[in-house]
Amino acid sequence: MANHNCFETGVLVFTLAALAGCAGAQGKSSAGGEGPVSKKEQVVALLDSIQSGDPGPVAVVNPDKFIQHDLNEADGLAGFGALLAQLPKGSARVHNVRVYQDGDFVFTHTDYDFFGPKIGFDIFRFENGKIVEHWDNLQVTPSAPNASGHSMIDGPTEATDLEQTEANKRVVEAFLNDVLVQGHGDKLASYVEPDFEQHNPKEADGITGLTQALASGAVSIKFDQVHRVLGEGSFVLACSEGTFNGAHSAFYDLFRMHAGKVAEHWDTIETIPPKAEWKNQNGKF
Repeated sequence: MANHNCFETGVLVFTLAALAGCAGAQGKSSAGGEGPVSKKEQVVALLDSIQSGDPGPVAVVNPDKFIQHDLNEADGLAGFGALLAQLPKGSARVHNVRVYQDGDFVFTHTDYDFFGPKIGFDIFRFENGKIVEHWDNLQVTPSAPNASGHSMIDGPTEATDLEQTEANKRVVEAFLNDVLVQGHGDKLASYVEPDFEQHNPKEADGITGLTQALASGAVSIKFDQVHRVLGEGSFVLACSEGTFNGAHSAFYDLFRMHAGKVAEHWDTIETIPPKAEWKNQNGKF
């Protein structure tokens, strides 16, 4: 289609820039001066380039090794380029709300307009200074706030208590396995503040809001396995697998921790397509 031409050209530039090393974007700090660029800055610039079309930031992606876990995209840079080529001209919008780092992993919480409004979590793994792997989980943006007036992205963004990173990750993993995988609902209060803030569009604040949503029968949710837990200070992201209203699903849950308990929660839920429809064979997790 004619309105894809600009994006097809942009994708070609993106790919060629990556293959050539395109060092221009490396070595400039967020303040515009020369110097090391953090992994967080590089990831934010890469995501922003989806909207801007700037080819420079894609240089952070390893052109020879880019493992894609978005099952709607083919593997490698070529798969990413092919997806961008399908976007209607000028339609993409990217607003990075949160960005955190855990070792070689950077994870983001983003407000997208990408084939329609969506809220997404993205995880990027670095190896030898380059991005070599990507996971994500997207959910259509609701048209209204939840019963407590929260959107899927509002609330605090700054990670605090950095020295508590590993302890907070352990609490989140224990909570998910104990309460959601094994079904020990009676232990919920030992992990979660009674009045925790809830950003799930179908639930209200607090333990009461969560239990009412589950008891109503309007939502059927089952966690089978926790695949990954990442964190920076007070923020912890967990990636899990299970079923939602009977459909095989991926759950990405972001928690803000306070004094060893969950104080706030954001999430996205995405249906995992049948394997016959996957555009890569790397799996969702």
